[in-house]
Amino acid sequence: MKSTSELNQELRRRILSLPAVTERQNAGIHEDAFFVGRTMFMHIHGRGHCDIRLSKDDQERVLAEGRGRPHRWAPEAGYVTFIVNDGEDLQPAMDLIQRSHHHFAGKQSVLRTKHQLNQQES
Repeated sequence: MKSTSELNQELRRRILSLPAVTERQNAGIHEDAFFVGRTMFMHIHGRGHCDIRLSKDDQERVLAEGRGRPHRWAPEAGYVTFIVNDGEDLQPAMDLIQRSHHHFAGKQSVLRTKHQLNQQES
């Protein structure tokens, strides 16, 4: 069984492996904030407390299905909360994080640009 610290490091590693993601520690009130382009798409408070920003449709679906909790302070911005308590929570958290990343990266053409560069190199 992984410790809380090990879970947090594994979660951060997985998030940072997504295309065009950067991390800013201590960005405002957020201990670990993750950006795609200039948009913060998620952040972590403490160990494993993930606030993930989704499209409004995705937010409604995730909350209705019970796969996340309403965010305490910014639900109108599309945020949901997911808490990683153990190793079994890593993949469900990453499913939401990848959905968020895909939404915001797509809005900024980050994924298309990276894909186009990879095709040009081939």
